[in-house]
Amino acid sequence: MSAAFVPEVDVGVYGAIARYLSEKLGRPVDFVSGLSYGTIGEMIDAGVVQLAFLCGLPYVLKTDTPTPTVRLVAAPVMTGAHYGGEPKYFSYVIVRQGLAARSFADLRGLRFAYNEELSNSGYNMPRAKLVELGETHGFFGSTVRSGSHEESIRMVADGKADAACVDSLVFDYQQERGAPQVNRVRVIERLGPAGIPLLVASTHLDEDLCKQVRDVLLCMDEDDAGRRILAEAFIARFVAVEDSNYEDIRRMWQAAKSAGFLKIQ
Repeated sequence: MSAAFVPEVDVGVYGAIARYLSEKLGRPVDFVSGLSYGTIGEMIDAGVVQLAFLCGLPYVLKTDTPTPTVRLVAAPVMTGAHYGGEPKYFSYVIVRQGLAARSFADLRGLRFAYNEELSNSGYNMPRAKLVELGETHGFFGSTVRSGSHEESIRMVADGKADAACVDSLVFDYQQERGAPQVNRVRVIERLGPAGIPLLVASTHLDEDLCKQVRDVLLCMDEDDAGRRILAEAFIARFVAVEDSNYEDIRRMWQAAKSAGFLKIQ
């Protein structure tokens, strides 16, 4: 897994999901974390890992090939009212407290932090926003790769960056848990919504077992143990989703490609 719904420091939530799956499936489920999207993607392609919580952009890139290496399993619906009961999420545009910026357009010339290039909320969505604004020839004063949404928030809070675009799920989680760095930044704009990070299966995984995993997750909100785990991550339930749920991410990626604007600047 990558830190798709909770920050790196709270990956125990995913460990609990792995243990829940193990109990319901009656077979061992090993939990692996702390890896970049790129590394996770390579492991999925090779079949080294069979299931992964993945950002929507890597999912789209792996699906839109002559030989897709992943298939959809399930996606979460978050408890927050702003998610509208749909498997969607946002990219929050944040700035450090005291900065006068009120919208994305006000970030011109500032120091911008992003988690990594394969992130939808941290890179694909702000890049699409720049294409929409016609700002493809140099907009930010400088950019820095933070390595995670959690670190992007921390860098903005500490004044090491002026602004960032971060996963709304991670930000909401930190806000709900009272993380101090969240109080030192402001959300000035919300980009999206877009298809939420999801659970995918490697095409190396047996289809029957993939269906069993999906069935377990879709019923997770129906027993006490499952509901407790979901509540820890502020997830209402898991739902089955179609590829069309990620068409918004696909459009943003295609817009950047068509504009010849793949690197944020």
